[in-house]
Amino acid sequence: MSNKLSNAQIAWRAAQDIENEAYVNLGIGFPEMVAKFQPPGRQAIFHTENGILNFGESPPEGEEDWDLINAGKKAVTLKPGAAFFHHADSFAMVRGGHLDVAILGAYEVAENGDLANWSTGPKGVPAVGGAMDLVHGAKRVAVITDHVTKHGQPKLVKRCSLPLTGVGCVTRIYTSLAVIDIVDQRFVLREKLAGLSLEELQAVTGAELVIAGDIADLVAPEI
Repeated sequence: MSNKLSNAQIAWRAAQDIENEAYVNLGIGFPEMVAKFQPPGRQAIFHTENGILNFGESPPEGEEDWDLINAGKKAVTLKPGAAFFHHADSFAMVRGGHLDVAILGAYEVAENGDLANWSTGPKGVPAVGGAMDLVHGAKRVAVITDHVTKHGQPKLVKRCSLPLTGVGCVTRIYTSLAVIDIVDQRFVLREKLAGLSLEELQAVTGAELVIAGDIADLVAPEI
């Protein structure tokens, strides 16, 4: 199989689809990387569940203000016009449909758009957290993920086997091998690595890939 995209390249590809001045929430961990790759001339307005709107990049090491953190407890900076608000108000924004995009990681995504991205296993977390609000409050929900698990098993599946974060909520998936939309409860292939055959991609995907029109090459800069 051909080389796969790195996490940074997956994050870069996802960032290319964020509209200028969109209100965006990035999930804790890997999805936070998307903020580094805003296209020239475009800038999203980032929201964090703990109560900041329009925060900026991480400060230089040693210059952190630990009163200014995102939901992942990472230090952030503020942009002009940034706002602070109560946790409850933050979730009112989410639940009220005021976010344009939420980008999350995943353990599993089902072909009907179901998402499983939390677990109570040995390295899990106590509960699903704010993700369950994000996936049904944001106007568009995208997932960034490796195409397979560390053990080579598909993460894109017919039905999720893990506890669900949300039902029928995912609209687009950016993986290390492809860009896939969920349309009418099916995986519709939009882009794939040029050196990867359809047969190779299908072999590591746990549900049928639907071909609808031309398939573009998935390309990303060296990062």
